[in-house]
Amino acid sequence: MAVSEREVRAHAAQVVERSGTSFFWAMRLLPAARREAMFAVYAFCREVDDIADDDLPLPEKRARLAEWRAELDRLYAGEPTHPTARALREPIARYDLAKADFLDLIDGMEMDGADIRAPSLAVLELYCDRVASAVGRLAVRAFGDSSPAAREVALHLGQALQRTNILRDLAEDAARGRLYLPREWLDRHGVASREPKTVLADPRTAEICADLARDTRARYDAARAALARCDRRAMRPAVVMMEVYRRVLDRLEARGWAALDTPVKIPKAVKLWIAFRHGLT
Repeated sequence: MAVSEREVRAHAAQVVERSGTSFFWAMRLLPAARREAMFAVYAFCREVDDIADDDLPLPEKRARLAEWRAELDRLYAGEPTHPTARALREPIARYDLAKADFLDLIDGMEMDGADIRAPSLAVLELYCDRVASAVGRLAVRAFGDSSPAAREVALHLGQALQRTNILRDLAEDAARGRLYLPREWLDRHGVASREPKTVLADPRTAEICADLARDTRARYDAARAALARCDRRAMRPAVVMMEVYRRVLDRLEARGWAALDTPVKIPKAVKLWIAFRHGLT
C-alpha cells in the first residue's frame, strides 16, 4: 500500500516524540512548515545514529550507512523511497538544505560506529562538526536564518552541545568502547591508557573533564555572541536548545567527575519554563 505524504510527515513526528529529545520543545516553537522540516531532519539524525549505536559488526554498520548515502542520492534526484527521506523532500526544496550537511552527519556516525577512542583535538573538532554542527547548519535554515552569523551559531553551538553530550555520556560511551576525551589532554595529565574504562577510573581524568567543561563554556559564549547578530525571532529555538544544554553542563559540574554513573537530567518542567522564557518573548 502506498504511503501518503501526510503519513510520512506523521512518521517523522513520531520519531521525534518517541525519542524524548531535549530539542522537542524548541522545535515546537516553530511555525508548522518549519516544525515539520525540523522533525524530518531530526528523524534522519535518529535513523543514522541508531545504526552507529547498534550492536552490529562494523562492516554491517558501514553497509547500512552506505544505504543511507544511496538514499540521499535518490532524495536529491527527487525519488526518495524511505519514509524519513520522503519527509525531507519538501523541506529540502523549501529551505535549500544542503546534501553535504546530511553526508557530513553520516560520516560522523561512521566515526562513532568504529568506536572512537582518545581522538586528537583536530579529530574531535571534526567529529563534533559532523555530528552536531552539520545538524545546526540544516537547522538554522529551517529556522529561517541563513546568514553568516547563523552559520557561526551552528558551528559554535554544535561544538558546545556535542561536548556537553560527551561529558554527560562518559560512562555510557565507555561501556560501548568509546572515549572522546582528546589524547593531547590525556597525555598532558599523565594518563597513558586509551582503554575507556581504565581512563575513567583514573583520578586524573577529573581534571581532563574539567578542562573539557571549560572549553565547552567558551563555545557556548561564542554561540551567544553570534546569536546577537542573528534574526532574534527566527533563532529562538536555538536559544532554547542552548539554555537547556547549558543547564546540563551546570549540573554536570555541580555533580563532579567522580560519580560518572550518576545521571544528570533536566526536568520537563524546567524545559517548559526555558521554552516559555526564551522562546515566547
